[in-house]
Amino acid sequence: MAKLDLGARMTIKTLSEKNLSNCRIAGMLGVTEGAVRYQLRRMASEVDDGRAEQTQLASAYADAIAYYREQHEKTGVSLVQLHEWLVENFDYPGSRRSVHRYWTRTYPEAKFWARRRVETPPGAQGQADWAHHSPVVIDGRPRRLYSFHLILSHSRRPAIIWSPTKKQIAWQNCHLEAFKHVGGVPATVRVDNEKTAVIRGAGAWGTINAAYRRFAELLRFHIDPCPPRHPASKGKVERLVRTYRMRANPLTMAWDSLEELQAWTDEQIELGCRKRRCPATGTSIHEAWLCEQPLLTPLPDPVWQPFDVALTRRVGIDGLVAFEGRQYHVPFTFVRQHVEVRGCAATVQIFAGGRIVAEYERGTPERILINPAFYEGDSTAHVKAPPPLGRMGKKILELADEPVTYRSIDFYHALAEVAR
Repeated sequence: MAKLDLGARMTIKTLSEKNLSNCRIAGMLGVTEGAVRYQLRRMASEVDDGRAEQTQLASAYADAIAYYREQHEKTGVSLVQLHEWLVENFDYPGSRRSVHRYWTRTYPEAKFWARRRVETPPGAQGQADWAHHSPVVIDGRPRRLYSFHLILSHSRRPAIIWSPTKKQIAWQNCHLEAFKHVGGVPATVRVDNEKTAVIRGAGAWGTINAAYRRFAELLRFHIDPCPPRHPASKGKVERLVRTYRMRANPLTMAWDSLEELQAWTDEQIELGCRKRRCPATGTSIHEAWLCEQPLLTPLPDPVWQPFDVALTRRVGIDGLVAFEGRQYHVPFTFVRQHVEVRGCAATVQIFAGGRIVAEYERGTPERILINPAFYEGDSTAHVKAPPPLGRMGKKILELADEPVTYRSIDFYHALAEVAR
């Protein structure tokens, strides 16, 4: 049976004073009834437990244990290996448990972990998180909204972006809008373990969402997931969420549109930045942000659309790329090359060489989408231009363009003559 700690002993005393039986107390604490009687007798006689004063077997080997601890101070001490070392070198007769009891009494662990406070340099870090708001009255209807909070760790410059969803495309769009508000992209962004950021696991050992990883590569920032159940790791953005819930709560007002709510939020942030001080510089947050902004990475121009899927595909010999059960056409000059296909909110964008080479509507009923203009042009050093359409091909295209009600029998006769 494990040794009863102070809390358990006080529980026994309190329950006994409430006239609970020893048997019931033992059942509640998961100990024997004899243990309960022993503790009550000891507390009644006010005599300390004599076992605490007994000499431990391992104390006779104190010098050897101290030497072993000194030799393994940097790597850490394993009590199992310490016991084996004592048996091998000193014929220690005791058990591992006796070594453990001596170690915990002689070298007790510190009760508190000191927390390291770090003030990040300008442009080094931003912290991001979601906040939930429900209901918010928009255009006369209550709606569930989410606010995306981003704060620059050095200057404490915040940005709050409103969104009706927390999906991957909304996650990226809020990032882009927040980066526009703060004037650039910090080197790292510390995020919570949302599925839009960490698809599996948590913290430094989590698996980053593939779409979000690609998004970060394009914007040139490093994703830094915070440890699980450790809100102090992103304390600045946690404080930002709490502050604006108390000072600028949108639940107390009704709004005509989401744009009106966003404009009001931006105004409140700007007023707060000019009044509040930055602890790192002693100036206002606005002044500290003006000094930090040149150290942020500029946003690309133009800014692409957010995406929830980003895949690399090889272009077929016919200039088609497979994506989501469909085939999309690209210029023939990219045949046998690899392109990046991104699934955006309403479109499919195909990138090559850092630019969009083709764009189509996403999720169309058609399974193959061809642009005849992509077959036109001159040959390159690696790809020859496809041969031009023959007479039959041209006639078929003319037939397709002709309204059905106006096609004459002479037209089909001409088409048959071409086929001969």
